[in-house]
Amino acid sequence: MGKRSTISAAECGGGHGAAALSVDEALQHIASQVQPVSGFEKVALRSALGRVLAEDIYSPIGVPAHTNSAMDGYAVKHRDLPESGVTKLKLVGTSLAGKPFSGPVAHGQCVRIMTGAVMPDGTDTVIMQEQVEREGDTVRVGGDHKHGQNVRAAGEDLHQGQLVFATGKQVWPPELGMLASLGLGEIVVKRRVRVAFFSTGDELRSIGEALSKGEIYDSNRYTLFAMLSRLGVDIIDMGVVRDDREATKDAFLEAARNADAIVTSGGVSVGEADYVKETLDAFGRVSFWQIAMKPGRPLAFGHVQDAVFFGLPGNPVSVMVTFYQFVAPALRRMMGQSDTNPVSVFRVRCQSRLKKSPGRTEFQRALLERDEKGELVVRSTGQQGSGLLHSMSSANCFVILPSDSGTVEPGTLVEVQPFHGII
Repeated sequence: MGKRSTISAAECGGGHGAAALSVDEALQHIASQVQPVSGFEKVALRSALGRVLAEDIYSPIGVPAHTNSAMDGYAVKHRDLPESGVTKLKLVGTSLAGKPFSGPVAHGQCVRIMTGAVMPDGTDTVIMQEQVEREGDTVRVGGDHKHGQNVRAAGEDLHQGQLVFATGKQVWPPELGMLASLGLGEIVVKRRVRVAFFSTGDELRSIGEALSKGEIYDSNRYTLFAMLSRLGVDIIDMGVVRDDREATKDAFLEAARNADAIVTSGGVSVGEADYVKETLDAFGRVSFWQIAMKPGRPLAFGHVQDAVFFGLPGNPVSVMVTFYQFVAPALRRMMGQSDTNPVSVFRVRCQSRLKKSPGRTEFQRALLERDEKGELVVRSTGQQGSGLLHSMSSANCFVILPSDSGTVEPGTLVEVQPFHGII
């Protein structure tokens, strides 16, 4: 995993009165402590969707392999076309995709050609079928045409030996199609990162169980399962771990034996019934952080034996915000992805008043949409409490308010991070 370090309570905000890390400081520390996992496997092309390339891909062929037509029309010699007026050409055959015209094309002749069909020898230009007049084997063509128009040259997309994708590229539909166009049936990808996760707390109950006073259903495990599944990691769901010293220790040690990363929710606020910090002090190298952010202030990061550890807060929205801002980029780095932050942040005008006090970065849930003029604007989804999971469900983006900003008035430009691409 590379060199590891811990941050003192004063540095990381581990104590209740200590200064909190900024979001950027936390991200930088995580990035310095997380490395790609080792190991790779060869998979069939269709099984490579969502996987990360473990080797550079070079084109074994030119794409397209042959110079071909980009249109249905007529393949001609450009020198046969008049500078002005109309000329007559003799039609001598047809070139179809997969069935090229094989005969010679002499001066004053042309060939009917379909999209994707190989250009006959000697022809260099395609006239769209709508731009000619045909009577039997006679084709009338005007002179206002450019040399090489509607022709795709061999190797125009990729030439043989060209680097197509570098190691670390994630395979999505465009990449899958590109790899298929090269005739590659199998590719080498990095092995999946193994992630163990569990919730902590005596108040948590599983779906189907009756709730007693003070108990709640464990929604965080389902949210974590969904977020981890979308990342494409191997998942180890360890259920709910009760607030018990031995149970907490056993869960962490089992997770560390079987996983590359451990993600928990709840139990990182160091309360009287929380045994997470005690276990980590004994078996891990962990800095307890208070991050200057809302929601999600309590966050733990470090290592338990050889496994990377993320201790997320217990509130449902805090779990999602901290996962997307900290855990997901770290896991992408462990997966070997070259782009660990694929979503751009951009500025749009806010239509709502967003209440905020300076001192910490806020991730407010909002709706990005177009106004009556067709311009992108953003508005709040309403209440922003960290326990209100519906504020995530009804939103499609985060509005990121910097630490030094105060309340935002309507009409102000704000930074927006769309959910599409991270969720």
